[in-house]
This record gives sequence, structure tokens and C-alpha cells, in this order.
Amino acid sequence: MPKSETVTATPAPDLSAPGPLAGTKVVELASDQGAYAGKLLADMGADVLLVEPPGGHRSRWYGPFADDIEDPEQSLWWWHYQTSKRAITLDLELEADQQRLRELVAEADVFLEAEAPDRLGSLGLDHPDLRAEHPELIHVSITPFGRTGPRRNEQATDLTIMAAGGPVWSCGYDDHELAPVRGGGNQGFHTGCHFAVMSTMVALLARGQNGVGQHIDVNMHAASNVTTEVGSYGWLAANEQVMRQTGRHAARKRTQDTQVQCADGGWVNTGVPPMKGYEFAALIDWIDELGWREDFPEAGVLELGRDYERITVSMIHDDDLAGEIFGSGRKAMVFLAGRLSAYDFFIGTQSRGLPTGIVYAPEEMMSDPHFVERGFPTEVFHEERGRAVTYPGAPIRFTKSPWRIGRRAPKLGEHNADILGT
Repeated sequence: MPKSETVTATPAPDLSAPGPLAGTKVVELASDQGAYAGKLLADMGADVLLVEPPGGHRSRWYGPFADDIEDPEQSLWWWHYQTSKRAITLDLELEADQQRLRELVAEADVFLEAEAPDRLGSLGLDHPDLRAEHPELIHVSITPFGRTGPRRNEQATDLTIMAAGGPVWSCGYDDHELAPVRGGGNQGFHTGCHFAVMSTMVALLARGQNGVGQHIDVNMHAASNVTTEVGSYGWLAANEQVMRQTGRHAARKRTQDTQVQCADGGWVNTGVPPMKGYEFAALIDWIDELGWREDFPEAGVLELGRDYERITVSMIHDDDLAGEIFGSGRKAMVFLAGRLSAYDFFIGTQSRGLPTGIVYAPEEMMSDPHFVERGFPTEVFHEERGRAVTYPGAPIRFTKSPWRIGRRAPKLGEHNADILGT
């Protein structure tokens, strides 16, 4: 950013205040596909009641496990996705437990599920059944291909959602002899869950205006497809395919490399090339501060960039000097990265208003001073371990209504006594 601009820091949130969804009641049927949506709602303060089958949901057996102990209460997958929730067990094959679920939903604002469409209907627990008794209910269904159409009852995994939806086609390396790369961390499920949560928030706002609930039908395949940028729309509109590229957006034509290895062996992404006058000025001034001008052959050309308010894409192609200056900016970024550690390059560019990124391992990100200052690494107490465990925390800072992890993931049937009296 220009040096004349100032940024006002967002105040630290008041962690004693209620979350933004405090007072909202959610009944969630346990699933792997929709678990993240329930977590997001719960960490924002909603009272999320998770309903599992008597033996526990299968995701309790998803690894890795704490201390490598294969136990349904030690699943790190379960710990992460079920924070801030309460949990009970119901056998929905039994009429008595079906009725208990109806009673719980009748007291809820939101019913969240990721069931095969025909199953709830066969149990008398689908949207028409529940809405008849509770017209204010917001019913959220998360399924692989939506609740209508010829694929409505097909099953899918996170991998098949990502692959069939299109993002995998755009992820990988410049070397197309290598196969596409699936994004890690259940991104197919997460994308659908984000759409579900955003839709739920809108439905809650609408209900506040008209008093009427809605049925939200989330198609995870479609949710992934609309995140492919030009990948989908370029094909549909122009019959053009994009190509995978290392560390940068898939594009119809190959673009310049952006990932650079630094002096310490770490990697950075140099981001969008400098195009504004103050960016060129920041680069040459930095090179001068480090005493490296004589070692950078394009220093004189880079200096000329000060005189431009902005170099546009059309100028790069139509104006030889502008194109040369633009190229010198990219070369300057590579030059600096090759002489600095990855972290020093990252901090140095960011502090000068240049959008770059450092390639972190997960554990490195959790110890980054910026994330630590914002409270992203969050300590969650586990009484059975007698200590707190570090979790990834709030990605958003609310100053008046904090997003926070309220409690560890529930144990199997932990709240049966409180909720069901059993």
C-alpha cells in the first residue's frame, strides 16, 4: 500500500461476550459430509445438538488418533469437527427415537443433515413431515448431488466431489506428466458446508422479517464446480480449457512462475507482479537499503517504474518500455527471494505493500507471530488428559460477538442424561 495510507488495527474481541449466533438452536444428524457446517455454527455460538446412532458415528474411527491410540474417543478428526457441540444417541430405526427427534427439532431453529434423500422420507422425518408441525424451521440438507434429479441418491466421497466438480483439474504442477493433485483437508465437504452456513445465515435473517422457515438444498458437487473460476465458465462459454500450474491460478495459457526458493531453502509465492509506481519504488528502495543495487542488473529500469501511476496489462504488450519495467519488477522479486530467507522476504514484501505469501507447513503456520497475535492457535481443555490441546481457532475476528471454540468435542452419548433423561 502507499506509505501515506494507515491501517487501524481491529480491537481484540471480548471473549466473555456471547457469540454471533448465541440463542440459535441447531439439531444436527451426525455425518462426515456436514460436520464442518455444524462446527462453524457451534463455534459462532449456536447451541448445536449432535445426534449419533447408539454405537457412535463412523467418523469417530477416522484417524489420525491422539497418541496413536485407535479409539473412537481419540480421533483427531472427531476432535476437530465436533468442537462446541453437545451430543446424544438415538436409534432412528425405532419409532420412539424418531418421535424424540421430532420433539427436539420442534424446539430448534435449524435442522442440519446430510442424509440420502429417501432415507428421511421413509422415516417420516423429511422436510414436509417436520414443516407441518414447525413452519418456522430452517431445514438444511447437504448431499453430493442435491435432493432432486437423477443423481439424488448417489453417494460420493470428498475425493469424488472434488474430482467430478472440477477443482482437481485445476490443481497440480506445470509438468502435466504428473497427475492432478487433490486438495487436502476435505475441501469438497468444506465447500458445501460453507455454502450451507452462508445460506443458513440468510434464512435466519429472512425468517426474522417474515417468520417463515425454508428448506436449503445444498449440492456439494455444484458448490465445488462454481469455485473453479474460469475452469467451468470458460469451457461453457468459449469451449476453452484451463491448464494446471504450479502454485498459481489455472489459466488458458501458461503464466509466469510465481514460486521461488529462498536462500534458506524455504519457498515463497511472489504473487501478483508489481504494477504500481509505489511498488516499483518500494522494491528499488529496499534493494538500496540492502546495498545490493550493483548486483541487480535491471536496477536502472526498475527505477523508472517510479514515474508510472500504474502499468496496465495492455501497456505491457503495447509499450516496450512499460513491458521492460514490468519484467524488471518480477526479476527484482526473484532476486530478493534468492538472497533472503523465506520469512524475511515474506515480511519485507508485506510490510512494503507487496502481496506475497510464504509456503508453510501446518505447524509453521500455527507458530507464525501474526496468527498467534490474532489468537488463531486456540487452547481447548481436555479434562481426561489433564491439559489443554492446541486447535486451529477463529478465522474471523468479531469485536463484539466472538467466534470461539466453546468446548472439546463430545464423547459418545455424553449429554444423554441432560437432554433425554437417560
